[in-house]
Amino acid sequence: MSRTLTISDELYDRLDSEARSRGLRSIENLLDEWGRSQEDLRQRRDAVKKIDDLRENLFAKYGQMPDSTALVREDRARNT
Repeated sequence: MSRTLTISDELYDRLDSEARSRGLRSIENLLDEWGRSQEDLRQRRDAVKKIDDLRENLFAKYGQMPDSTALVREDRARNT
């Protein structure tokens, strides 16, 4: 489905300039890119929320986990 939108010449020029500065062929491509960017942002936020939820669940089940930095350093020292 196609829609027609009336915008000011000033806004059109700004959008056209932004599209060209990004190497895009049209304002339509610019708007499409913005839509994809918003979807990407939503997916990243969802992933972070899942990570935070997992961290909370692990903490509730196992408590505070010890810092393994010293163990990793020891292991690396043995392998060199």
